[in-house]
Amino acid sequence: MDPFARVPLGGTDVTVTRLGMGLAPVGGLYSAVGDRTAAAAVDEAWRRGIRFFDTAPLYGAGLSERRAGAALRERSGFTLATKVGRRVVDEKPATADMWAEGGGSVRWDFSGPGVRSSHRESLERLGLPRVDVLHLHDPDDHFEQAVTEALPALAALRREGTIGAVSAGMNQSAMLTAFARTGHFDCLLLAGRYSLLDQSGLADLLPECHRRGISVIVGGVYNSGVLAAPVPGATYDYRPAPPKVLARAQAMERICARYDVPLRAAALQFPLGHPAVTSVLVGMRSPEEAADAAAMASVRIPDGLWSDLAAAWLLDPEVPVPVSIEGSSS
Repeated sequence: MDPFARVPLGGTDVTVTRLGMGLAPVGGLYSAVGDRTAAAAVDEAWRRGIRFFDTAPLYGAGLSERRAGAALRERSGFTLATKVGRRVVDEKPATADMWAEGGGSVRWDFSGPGVRSSHRESLERLGLPRVDVLHLHDPDDHFEQAVTEALPALAALRREGTIGAVSAGMNQSAMLTAFARTGHFDCLLLAGRYSLLDQSGLADLLPECHRRGISVIVGGVYNSGVLAAPVPGATYDYRPAPPKVLARAQAMERICARYDVPLRAAALQFPLGHPAVTSVLVGMRSPEEAADAAAMASVRIPDGLWSDLAAAWLLDPEVPVPVSIEGSSS
């Protein structure tokens, strides 16, 4: 896998690198980042070859978008995604819930006019004339409005040439599968449900998207931390990892160590073994994290590692895995 190769999203002209930068951390997710470090993180990701960036109004109540725009607006040749469904009501530098820097208020709005207003507001914060991809952001409790009002608005923006691809991003696969079946989506962002520890997206979303030619972007490849560093206190889906989950991740890490492969390299590359998966997003809050993600995406993983995980019943033998140039999948 070339993590910096450009590949198309669905049947659109929009292309992304197989490794993308998730910009929630530079919005001050859990801890302050600062303008300078945020810019340096994007700079390092760019230097390493990443050209796909994903942000949202929710991230720091607009702070991530402002920092993304500041870092990218003098550049060209990148693909940028943001989200609709949560509109920033006000912005202020204060601690609020998960966001250590961007406070303010964000409210749900999946109405057609709300989609257009959110899109316009994002462009203003970014200081850019265009974004390439718009995701419906976590419409779990708003399915009907998302389908009947937000989706037609997104489709209209695509027809007008204002955006290049229509998408939705969620932490569940069932509703994304329902979206896929509407026939109106170019790509879908699945977070946390197609990882080394959780392949629930394989039951419905991934085969449906593969049949329909819809690209899947996978986020949450580390399941919020435990697959990056399976140590006591690690988090799984943003909560303390249960003992069984931690033990499973540690067993995977031991097998990876036999091949001198970091667990986070296997976790990052695993989703790309499925033919529906086009790109993986990794959150990066610093130049060091950007450099590490690029390095982990570039590690050569022997086929035997995946075989050993399956032999130890840590991975279903039927799950598709990346294949090295020299070998074939088990």
